[in-house]
Amino acid sequence: MPKNQNKAKGSIPIVRGARKIRLKELSIFTRQVSAMLSAGMPLVQTLSAMESQTGDKNFKGVITGIRSRVEGGAMYSEALAFYPSVFDELYVSMMRAGEVGGILPDTCARVAEFLESSNKLRAKVKSAMMYPSVVMIVAVLLATALIMFVLPVFAEMFSSFGSDLPGLTQGLLDFSHLLTSYWYIALALISGTIYAFKRIYKTDRGQYKIDEFKLRFPIIGELSTKVAVSRFASTFSQLLHSGVQIMESLEIVGLATGNRVIGDSLLDAKKTIEEGQPLSTALEPNKYYPRMLIHMLSAGEKTGQIDEMMDKVAEFYESEVETMVNGLTSMIEPLLMVFIGGIIGTIVVAMFLPIFKMSEVVM
Repeated sequence: MPKNQNKAKGSIPIVRGARKIRLKELSIFTRQVSAMLSAGMPLVQTLSAMESQTGDKNFKGVITGIRSRVEGGAMYSEALAFYPSVFDELYVSMMRAGEVGGILPDTCARVAEFLESSNKLRAKVKSAMMYPSVVMIVAVLLATALIMFVLPVFAEMFSSFGSDLPGLTQGLLDFSHLLTSYWYIALALISGTIYAFKRIYKTDRGQYKIDEFKLRFPIIGELSTKVAVSRFASTFSQLLHSGVQIMESLEIVGLATGNRVIGDSLLDAKKTIEEGQPLSTALEPNKYYPRMLIHMLSAGEKTGQIDEMMDKVAEFYESEVETMVNGLTSMIEPLLMVFIGGIIGTIVVAMFLPIFKMSEVVM
């Protein structure tokens, strides 16, 4: 059933591990369905085969439900729409277009390629962020341990000489006392900040402002823009390939870019198109769209090959994202070493500064 009908009936099932299914199983499932349908196997038999060979018990239950509904006379896309936490609107719309056009096997193959490309891009960005995140966490934990447990021992040893501690040492000691005495307040502040950020991001205005900040932030903004443009071009191309109309495609693509600012601009572009203007004209005033995208889109509109042009744009920006991620990774590593060395070095200097004053105390 369509998504809105499911909501009306309140019968949308909760699928455990839905995120894991989408990331690891969906592209494989779609690829295998395409292969079986292309070989002439009926849809119900295909779903039965997939049901028997799927190792994920949660996904197996989903496939069982889909097969049951198809056997009961529902269209494949209608059965998929019953599980929106696994099959999003983009996936369902492309399958619906494939069914209507009689090209479901080809559509499945195209969707599988799209999912594989999207997962590959997501994995590259995530792996690039993993290393600096882990190093930062280790650095903060190590610095906290030194300040809270090691520095006070040194300070107690030197305080017996009856001399004032150096300013750096005393400042870190005060911070250490603050952490050890009021650690629960620090923990509450950190937890409250994270909770507040999540709550704000769930609101329309909050999500828009945060996504806008990501686009404007140096370096990260450029990467975020390229990722969003790559997703837009790739998704838009796949929808047009599958026979989905431009107006419907824009509404779906707006939800798939991963950035609220880019997504809202695509929804706003529908109004301009309804007035008879081409999509390239609607997007041109937006500063977040690269000029290359606008020129390629305009060329596609003039030649009637928007989908092919968007394929080329997606390939270009996927390559750009990969190059930029690799460059950022190689640049971040030495910067992190300098940052960590600075933190640890400052703490070590603070611990040994009193030794340099010891001669003054003794005299």
